[in-house]
Formats: sequence, C-alpha cells, structure tokens
Amino acid sequence: MTSPLDQKIKITGPVVVTANRVGDGAVVYRRADGGWSTRLPEAAVTSNVATAREFIAAAVADDLRAVGPYIAPVKLTADGGVQPGNLRELIRLGGPTIDLPVTF
Repeated sequence: MTSPLDQKIKITGPVVVTANRVGDGAVVYRRADGGWSTRLPEAAVTSNVATAREFIAAAVADDLRAVGPYIAPVKLTADGGVQPGNLRELIRLGGPTIDLPVTF
C-alpha cells in the first residue's frame, strides 16, 4: 500500500483529513490546531493542494492518536456547515449500516 505522503493529491473541491482513533477505532477528523475531533464540523477544511499535503503529513506523523489518515471530500453548505462529500464518508460518519449483534 502506498503511503498517503507518496500519493498524488488531486483536489477538485473542499477536503478534510480523516482517520481512525487508535484507542477505539472511532472516525476522527483533523482540526486546524492539530488535534482530532469526532465531529466533522470541527475539521480543518481546505481546497488547496499544498495545505492538504501539510495536513496529511502532520496526520501521518501523529500515529499514536490516529491511524490510516487520508484526504476525504466534503461539501460546504450555504450556512457554512460541513457535510460528507461522498457515500463512503456519509457511512463512516453515521456508523454501520446494519444492526450490530448485542453481546452480553
């Protein structure tokens, strides 16, 4: 598998960096201050390739808190909100699409 740093970055609109939290696997989004959040509206959004490259490089280096970072498309709403930009990110944000078995 190719490292996110070695991949050619092609951006056609706003994007965020997303990954999975190490402790529990939760979906997280990179914030502008370098931290991680489980809330998409708190993610740092860019449409600039150079900035996206900086975001992904910092996220890859932060492998003690989050793993598997990649650049994901988002849509900006008229009121300044952020929504997932494709079906994959909509599913990741909303959780599993099936009922998980209950274990006792």
